[in-house]
Amino acid sequence: MFSLRICRLALSLSALLCTLVSAQRKPLFTSPLPTGVRLDPAGEAADLGSLPIDLVLTPEKDRAVVVLSGWREQGVQVVDLKTRKVTQTLLQDGAFYGAAFSPDGHHLCVSGGNTDILFVYAWKDGAATLENKFELAKAKAADGTGTSYPAGLAFSPNGKFLYVVEDVGDRLAVVNAATGEITQRFSTDHYPYDVAIAADGQVFVSAWGGGTVSQFRVLADGTLAYLGRIEVGRHPSALAVKGTTLYVTLAGSDRVAVVDTNLRKVARYLHDAAPGAPPEGSTPNAVALTSDGKRLLVAEADNNAIAVFDVTTGKLLGRVPTDWYPTAIAEVGDQLLVLSGKGHGTHANPDGPVPLTNWPNEKPTAYTLGQLADIVHARTVEWHTARALRITAAAATG
Repeated sequence: MFSLRICRLALSLSALLCTLVSAQRKPLFTSPLPTGVRLDPAGEAADLGSLPIDLVLTPEKDRAVVVLSGWREQGVQVVDLKTRKVTQTLLQDGAFYGAAFSPDGHHLCVSGGNTDILFVYAWKDGAATLENKFELAKAKAADGTGTSYPAGLAFSPNGKFLYVVEDVGDRLAVVNAATGEITQRFSTDHYPYDVAIAADGQVFVSAWGGGTVSQFRVLADGTLAYLGRIEVGRHPSALAVKGTTLYVTLAGSDRVAVVDTNLRKVARYLHDAAPGAPPEGSTPNAVALTSDGKRLLVAEADNNAIAVFDVTTGKLLGRVPTDWYPTAIAEVGDQLLVLSGKGHGTHANPDGPVPLTNWPNEKPTAYTLGQLADIVHARTVEWHTARALRITAAAATG
């Protein structure tokens, strides 16, 4: 077995250039991407299913819940962060992006995307059990697809309501968490995506088909009051908020908008272009703050890296390499969790250009999109003064 290469990051993370502590091993590379690029990601890997797109930490902080939104399968997986093993897999039609635990930790809600359904799970002893389904829209489009398409979601601070982004409906729905009744609906910009709640009771919704973030205020009973829209730039996607500062990834322009929520305008932009590349191409699509609030972590989906910014100066400190197409980030204890949605890479359809005659029961990896999972490798780096764990869905060899 290859020995592990340990990379120590400077305490200030001013460079994020890994100093080799031990390198007595052959370099470990993943399978080449379709472009021929070979990735050499940092961290220890764990097997996941097809196209993991979002993760949330469990109330106990000892597990992560991952949303799978791939062509081959959709659903939810629970990962034990100590053993790095999947302890539960629940298939769920249409699973897409949104997942949140109730404030009391007893329920997990997951968006159902094209099914127009919210899936409500009871959470007990580290496992989820389907308890209810809330339908947001009964009517379907002419082609049979959903007309609501729930995406990002969050529980109200008092746990009585769910704030649910309706991606196709261009709305934010306020849903009774006990009954599924839709109490309020608000229009947003086109294709809303993510929702974030600030400690002061403000709620923000990005709209990746537009250029604004919608702003709301939480009322005493948990319902919302609309405050307006904030212009931020093209293709706003993932959100992170701390105090009166909102961070918005702008996937279409390789920037992160830093919004002053009191003034309701962009205070500055963090520039996130790939090194030595055109001004667009990193595609920042996920964002998180470190626990000390000093650094901003940005997933660069098309640069296959996590960019690290100093929050005070806005300076790019460096990048942590990942597998193909990072989609989510979270910090827990001494671990940095990163999902890689497309894993190590894919190969051409092994059975030729028309591979689906035996789908779905015989050979799903006959199609390139069905290969986005199954192989892992492990490496360890030190994150600040701690470890980094990379959770990835890697590509099958077919």
